[in-house]
Amino acid sequence: MTREEKKRRTRKAIIKAAVELFGQKGFDKTSIEELAQLAGVGKGTIYTYFRTKSEIFYAFCEEQLEFIHKELAHKTDPEAPLIEQVMTIFMGEFLHVTKNKEFGRFFLRHVLFPADSDKNSFLELDNRWLDLLYSIYQRAQDRNELRSDIELLFLAGHFYALYIVVVSSWYSGRITSEEVGPGMRQLFQQALDGLAPSAA
Repeated sequence: MTREEKKRRTRKAIIKAAVELFGQKGFDKTSIEELAQLAGVGKGTIYTYFRTKSEIFYAFCEEQLEFIHKELAHKTDPEAPLIEQVMTIFMGEFLHVTKNKEFGRFFLRHVLFPADSDKNSFLELDNRWLDLLYSIYQRAQDRNELRSDIELLFLAGHFYALYIVVVSSWYSGRITSEEVGPGMRQLFQQALDGLAPSAA
């Protein structure tokens, strides 16, 4: 195994341990010692890769964004209908974030309501996320799938809000895992029917 491969594996092990412990115990109650033990590394090794627990969480968010990019690249064409692209994005996010259900709760709380100390980090991540969405929505406007008079930020917020409704319904038990995809598709399609330009 090369040195770089070993470093990637160690970093991944730390993030995986954080996902498990943040979900089980919460962010504040998880210690660096516990993270190191579960990851199978020394406490000093954790600090070699991350200065704080917040940096570990932020690294997971970056992994998530990278995962979404790969999902899009593998599953949809850039010119595929918008419904297919948004389904790929949001189903990918749902599956990635809820692999550990309790961590998913923690993740959503921190992403939707970040602490003041984390705002700058999340703003940078939000901008990268929005850049991805804007390019998709802009192409859909160019193809006349979406009204061109709607700000891209509002389009992004519209679809994300619908995604959160579905995720919340899953967490509350209103819908099953099997119903997440069809439910999300129906909400997105209803939105698109109302956001498309008038035929007249």
